[in-house]
Amino acid sequence: MRVFSIILFSLLVLIQYPLWIGKGSWYDVFKLKQMFNQQYKTNLELSKENFALRAEVSDLSVGTDAIEERARYELGMVKKDEFFFQVINK
Repeated sequence: MRVFSIILFSLLVLIQYPLWIGKGSWYDVFKLKQMFNQQYKTNLELSKENFALRAEVSDLSVGTDAIEERARYELGMVKKDEFFFQVINK
């Protein structure tokens, strides 16, 4: 009877091994959930950035207002009969 109990206990330990330590264990599942959540946050940020870039491309391809605004702020261009003042804070 004692040998039978030892065999059953050994089988129980062997069955539990993959659950706690082996491939697909609780720890692996926990790490995968953390990696998934991090990737989800990254994807969310990138999708927001993609949406903003799509809107900017749409503005640039449809109208001239966005192009004019970029020319003014990035290149410092002015229209005829306009004065450009640059304010320097010290």
